[in-house]
Amino acid sequence: MEKIDVIEQAANRLLQHNVAEARIAIETGYPFHKMTAQGRNYTDKEKMAQFVRDGFIDRYSGQKLVNPGILKVLSYYMPETFPYHAHWKMEECHNAYWEFVPTVDHIYPVALGGADSMDNWATTSMLHNSIKSNWTLEQLNWKLYDAGDFDKYDGLTGLFTKLVEADKKLLSDSYIKRWYRLSVAVASK
Repeated sequence: MEKIDVIEQAANRLLQHNVAEARIAIETGYPFHKMTAQGRNYTDKEKMAQFVRDGFIDRYSGQKLVNPGILKVLSYYMPETFPYHAHWKMEECHNAYWEFVPTVDHIYPVALGGADSMDNWATTSMLHNSIKSNWTLEQLNWKLYDAGDFDKYDGLTGLFTKLVEADKKLLSDSYIKRWYRLSVAVASK
């Protein structure tokens, strides 16, 4: 029986003032499963490794993403034109941060019992991560796109490191400094 049919059956039982049969319909046809969520535990180094593994491709849309540091460089030089907000408040932060900065998402949500492991991680934009939330790909009718090839598209990581090396004052920004160090570590491999 389809889930929607179970809901309809339970609602019809309620219409007949039969709460007990409605409860049985739900418990047998579409039961609630309480999950104990695992923690989410990955370092910036692990995130960068995931972005490289996925070739800076949003695995939920197929869109190209960028090294997080490059957008902050734009904000450093053009704070009014390309604003940054530490908490990414939408009314105070350029949309590019939401659209192009990668993050790690759990393909099968941790809140539903998914593992917090590399096998369950995918690179996605902050925008798609917030839309996906704790839903499965099936629930959203999304698919998992193939990973990209970091050797063909590096998420502008090479350009980011060149910008920082051309102006070492950028390293006074802790966000830029963190992603620069991670980017250099990736480039040295």
